[in-house]
Amino acid sequence: MKAEEFRSLKDDELDKKYAELTEELFNLRVQVATQQSTNVGRIKDLRKDIARVKTVLREKAAVRGEN
Repeated sequence: MKAEEFRSLKDDELDKKYAELTEELFNLRVQVATQQSTNVGRIKDLRKDIARVKTVLREKAAVRGEN
């Protein structure tokens, strides 16, 4: 997803998306480690999506005046 798509989501939806992405990343890392999957390129994409979600959450918190 692109950052603009994440910005259109509400905070609770972003939290849910963050949890889904981190769980998917964990599962993919386990699969790669046990040689059940060779899709190592997806790990990079997941890490970037997680960073985007965290950035958008941080931006929204800054707008609300939270630290």
